[in-house]
Amino acid sequence: MPHDRAMLRPGPQVQGFFDPATSTVTYLVQDPASRHCAIIDPVLDYESGAGRISSRGLSLLVDEVRRQGLTLDWILETHAHADHLSGAHRLQQTLGGRTVIGEHISAVQEHFANTLNLRSDFPCDGRQFDRLVADREQLELGQLSIDVIHTPGHTPACVSYLIGDAVFVGDTLFMPDYGTARADFPGGDAHQLFRSIQRLLALPRTTRMFVGHDYPPGGRSPSWETTVAAQRESNRHAHEGIDEATFVQWRRQRDAQLAAPALLWPSLQVNIRAGQLPGIEDNGVRYLKIPLSGET
Repeated sequence: MPHDRAMLRPGPQVQGFFDPATSTVTYLVQDPASRHCAIIDPVLDYESGAGRISSRGLSLLVDEVRRQGLTLDWILETHAHADHLSGAHRLQQTLGGRTVIGEHISAVQEHFANTLNLRSDFPCDGRQFDRLVADREQLELGQLSIDVIHTPGHTPACVSYLIGDAVFVGDTLFMPDYGTARADFPGGDAHQLFRSIQRLLALPRTTRMFVGHDYPPGGRSPSWETTVAAQRESNRHAHEGIDEATFVQWRRQRDAQLAAPALLWPSLQVNIRAGQLPGIEDNGVRYLKIPLSGET
């Protein structure tokens, strides 16, 4: 992949939309020359206590796309999220565009289809998405190019998107003062995560880096844009000088202390379906399943 071209290519215009309920950042990325755009990691509002779905957050995105007269080409998922429901399907119904995720989503689908005992006709080949992308594959965004970087470790299907001088890294890296993603989800691997981070840190130092979440330490305001240089210099888990063995040992110790995300089961059931909700049952109601563990 021509990473060294990132300094020479024009940069996209980027707007971040922070969702306080899930600490997720959704990005509206546009090519200023053509008015074509992509949306990365859209969030569907979900009230777990009431089982209520809404599109309040998505409506802000839709209004902004329409206000600027943009054409939505792509709805890009960095991975199958375990902490929020994807708004990809609802967004597509409203604005069009094609849904995209990394080709290794099939491994994630296979695991959770088995765990959730989904119907035998649930396909685990990624067909729920419009396009599956591989490492080093390219998509067009107006006059810009979207370069796909396979960055497994958090999940096997994680990808980052390099668009001009900006890279969108999902949950692989967070802001330097917070660190890196967990690697204990099914198919996750701390060794792979370290190597994926090194690929990202090999980009030009001036590359703008946009993270998928922010959990502000010390009471600072939410933030989601940094640079490769800042990550190299001060990421608390993966700055220059940290070797793989040290990182893996620390990451595994830290992950062993983490609880499962609060929206793990609702999120995965929707997100492996490209944001579509489970089907309506014979009583006219949709259901999300939660597997129980412990005493029987």
